[in-house]
Amino acid sequence: MSMSTHCVGFKPSISDKWKKMKAAWDACYEAGVKLPDEVDSFFEFDQPDEAGVGVSQEILVDCGALSDWENEDANGFELDVSKLPEDVTTIRFCNSF
Repeated sequence: MSMSTHCVGFKPSISDKWKKMKAAWDACYEAGVKLPDEVDSFFEFDQPDEAGVGVSQEILVDCGALSDWENEDANGFELDVSKLPEDVTTIRFCNSF
């Protein structure tokens, strides 16, 4: 069995816009109707997370904040917090098997 690791950044969910978009997402989910494109893209085409709006690993790599790291004994990621988008306040490292 192998393990993979990925990273996700989060913009806080405290804004009024986040709360309104979450309410719209919940209403559509409960009604079983397609999400409006604006709501779907706001949540990065994923289920809303109470941590906030997800910022993909690709975006973190593209801005230079996240890079692969390895030496002869280990490998992983290196995160340069000075290069994070200014509204990203949380980074989640996820392992899956």
